[in-house]
Amino acid sequence: MNADYLIIGAGPAGIFTAIELLRKGADGEIIIVEKGAAIENRACPKKKTGKCVKCKNCAITTGFSGAGAFSDGKLSLSPDVGGDLPDLIGFEKIKETIDYADGIYLEFGADHKIEGVQHPEKIKEIRKKAIRAGLKLVDCPIRHLGTEKAQQIYYAIEQYLLENGVKMFFNSECDDLVIENGECTGAIVTIKGEKTRITAGKTIVCTGRRGAYWLEKVCADHAIAHSPGTVDIGVRVEVRNEVMEEVNNFLYESKLIGYPNPFRNKVRTFCQNPGGFVSQENYDDDLAVVNGHSYKDLKSDNTNLAILCSHNFTEPFNQPIEYAKKVGELTNMLGAGNILVQRYGDILDGKRTWQNELYNSNVRPTLTDAVAGDITSAMPYRTMISIINFIKCVDTVVPGFASGETLLYSPELKFYSNKIKMDEHLNTSVKNLHCLGDSTGWTRGLMMASVMGVLMARELIKR
Repeated sequence: MNADYLIIGAGPAGIFTAIELLRKGADGEIIIVEKGAAIENRACPKKKTGKCVKCKNCAITTGFSGAGAFSDGKLSLSPDVGGDLPDLIGFEKIKETIDYADGIYLEFGADHKIEGVQHPEKIKEIRKKAIRAGLKLVDCPIRHLGTEKAQQIYYAIEQYLLENGVKMFFNSECDDLVIENGECTGAIVTIKGEKTRITAGKTIVCTGRRGAYWLEKVCADHAIAHSPGTVDIGVRVEVRNEVMEEVNNFLYESKLIGYPNPFRNKVRTFCQNPGGFVSQENYDDDLAVVNGHSYKDLKSDNTNLAILCSHNFTEPFNQPIEYAKKVGELTNMLGAGNILVQRYGDILDGKRTWQNELYNSNVRPTLTDAVAGDITSAMPYRTMISIINFIKCVDTVVPGFASGETLLYSPELKFYSNKIKMDEHLNTSVKNLHCLGDSTGWTRGLMMASVMGVLMARELIKR
């Protein structure tokens, strides 16, 4: 099988590469290989079973649009949010491309309303509180697709690609890249149980957070230049909407960054979901991690958000993803394969949380099959202390955030660690091989991955 452009992974980076190739009049065959299902066939059994059944390919994280289909569906419209791509490409160029990619989302049905820009004076007041607490507030305009609406938008994009001749192979897995004499000539893939070699002029790997560990292995096997980057380890916090009311109303999403004592690791909030629901995702080897969803119409009594502690490692250590996985596996072990949840007050008191205590509180867990326990038994000391002290700082900005009833779910892990070395034209150390999106360590989130896809297509067209 032959392709002019072979795209591994149908997340936002891969999708937007294909869209832009079509719109720029690229000649030749475009093939997308995706581990999961077409978006119309993605369905999590948990809606019927009430608990995670550990599917071989998690429908939440794999399939057309990747984790974007079931995520909170937020598009961050600022170059200040979403990773390090501006350092590589330039701030102004990224800003311009965000506007362009945003226009494509609008074209396919995104809500025209932008959150977080309507109340500048109120935002100033919140910023003052953040400064007093020793935190930085990043106010970023947000276009909220919504978990359920995102699926409709990505379905429309999927049909557009199919109608314009893009070939897509779903439930198909890339086993390895074909690299000889410093040049990539395609990949070995398994399609419907059969191994097939796809020979390609250009190979674009966009495997997302779910594929970060696989890409790390491929880089090691084929000597693709990369470096251990940052890995984020943290928790998903859940509080009553009343506690977050001011921030939810005026900012929609508060992005707070701090460097709490005594370790001074970077700690940040991420993926805030007003009226949202805590969710579970499953990675390879049945690793259960926590996330959050935010729907346009369906609302809960709670707001959830991630608090992530960044870890940077130095030589000789070069396995940051494996490190984070071990933390997750240990937490899963304590929860018998389930997500663990603990009240903040119990952490401070040095006791585990019991299941009956969860339902005697004002904050009722929206992840109903989470297991009450002790997350501190699995979380690294440095990480846990940093998170606790960060929560105390946030309480200055959002009074009540550090309530004894506040829920902390674990593990929340972000595998951004495998930072692929590339130039401003998105060339890797291997000829005709390009790597995009969250698995590369350069982007974080839907919009910046989409932007990287647009930029990649434009570079490919030049050649």
